Amino acid sequence: MADRPRKVTGDAVRHPVFARFYTGLSERIEPFMGPVRTELLAGLCGRVLEIGAGNGLNFRHYPATVAEVVAIEPERALRRAAVDAARRAEVPVDVVPGTAQALPVKSEAYDAVVLCLVLCSLREVARSLGEVRRVLRPGGEVRFFEHGRAPGRGMRAVQSGLDRTVWPLLFGGCHTARDTVGCLRDAGFGPVAYRELIVPDRGPRLPTSYCVLGSARRP
Repeated sequence: MADRPRKVTGDAVRHPVFARFYTGLSERIEPFMGPVRTELLAGLCGRVLEIGAGNGLNFRHYPATVAEVVAIEPERALRRAAVDAARRAEVPVDVVPGTAQALPVKSEAYDAVVLCLVLCSLREVARSLGEVRRVLRPGGEVRFFEHGRAPGRGMRAVQSGLDRTVWPLLFGGCHTARDTVGCLRDAGFGPVAYRELIVPDRGPRLPTSYCVLGSARRP
């Protein structure tokens, strides 16, 4: 059974309009996001903690070698959708409220932590990654799929401008160009293995198209 989280009162995050928008958008782009999710989660086993589970679209992609997933989601509407997705998952999934900055689970209790499009929206990235280290067992693995910095100077300037102004306000705190790999290294994870990819791989390049997919270890 999952560790029972300490009681969380109220909602740590409330973005009801964004939650509706995100749910519709994520379902529309799932045809090309599905393979990315499968690659992100391939080979995982044991107990897994997923932080910022959203509406639970990762759940169907967990391999049968995973014994249990505890999925943290602070936003109420997204959490309700994640609970529905958990009922259809082929592995046991327990959806609970909580935040990345203060994970409501025991230390060194998980074999892996999954971060999927969540670091971009956190206010305290370093503190959150400290929590990830706390809950991972020694040698445990972080799997991540996140927005990344564009290679070209022009698009990177667009990303920077959006991140300083309207983008986080409109999209639930999201930043398009956080340095995920650098943040993981600064938090003491390593080695960090990753590849850069464009999502979607066809069509116009958007500020959010530049992503990184990879893994890292707690020493």
